[in-house]
Amino acid sequence: MRGKMLRERLAAGGRVYGLALEGFGHPKWARMFARLGIDFVFMDNEHNPLDRSTCAWAAQAYAANAVAPLLRIPEPSAILAAMALDAGAHGVIAPYVETVEQVRALVGAAKYRPLKGAALQRILLDGEFPSPETAPYLERFNADSVLVIMIESAEGVARLPELLAVRGVDAVLVGPHDFSVAHGVPEQFDHPTFVAALKEVIRVCRARGIAIGAHHLAGSSARQREWIAWGCNFVVLKSDTAFIAEGILDEIGALRETLGDGARMGDAPFPFGTRCAKTDDAW
Repeated sequence: MRGKMLRERLAAGGRVYGLALEGFGHPKWARMFARLGIDFVFMDNEHNPLDRSTCAWAAQAYAANAVAPLLRIPEPSAILAAMALDAGAHGVIAPYVETVEQVRALVGAAKYRPLKGAALQRILLDGEFPSPETAPYLERFNADSVLVIMIESAEGVARLPELLAVRGVDAVLVGPHDFSVAHGVPEQFDHPTFVAALKEVIRVCRARGIAIGAHHLAGSSARQREWIAWGCNFVVLKSDTAFIAEGILDEIGALRETLGDGARMGDAPFPFGTRCAKTDDAW
């Protein structure tokens, strides 16, 4: 689906499904994912060393195959958000958002591009457009632009009602790893403190009609199902890297066991200490 359809489904309270994407350059994946029921891809350019050209090629490829490309930028910057959209992304995912000023700047970049400067500030602060024709033009120009802000800290949770009072946010995404660390319970996703904070984010978002999701990086989908039952409808399940790693463990591990060579686990842990679906050992 395009960004416009993604926004409309989220605004209506429907669910959308995607996965985090790290292997941007694979030429076959865009077409394949479109056939497998993926509505969007969460293209991570915060933790991956990918240049602007690579992001642009990937965004164009997924958009051409009706999979909305949402690009996570390295920081909540209006300039980086505009660059992502100019490159062909259908939306921006901004990490670690905590202030109203950050949200307002991101809304300006995502919803009122290409306006900047004083003209943009008059829209954001006073709702004053340069002319009657400008508002519908900007709406058409940014029809596919999806804005997702990430809540990854206790400060973000506390200020969430203020952040969502700024019109233009389409969805909120919780990053469980940083979220758990910031709440003092690192990677303890079943800890009462983590659960209470996540449920508070879900409650605030649902009360305001804003889509909400939590990125489940790896392991069983049971936890994602639980979060959906609590109210999440912006579903980001695992990543391309996690699916490949699990497939290798399942297939090659099973083959090694069958042939009596044992099931060897890699020595290096998977990023962020995530768990293997079959063994629950750290990768």
